[in-house]
Amino acid sequence: MAFIERKISEMIQTLRLAKKTSREDYTQHLRLVVLGMLTVGGLAFVIKLIAEYVTFGTGGRFG
Repeated sequence: MAFIERKISEMIQTLRLAKKTSREDYTQHLRLVVLGMLTVGGLAFVIKLIAEYVTFGTGGRFG
């Protein structure tokens, strides 16, 4: 039981020490996340287009 109480008190202490991020930090992180998502999505789209071109060019067969 002491283990659980200690863990809970550690969590509470961590929450007390944590500071709220500023609006500028939040918007910067949001921009980076959106840019990363767009990059990964764009890359996946290009790979899908290439794969469809390859399969369409071979009539749906790779041989």
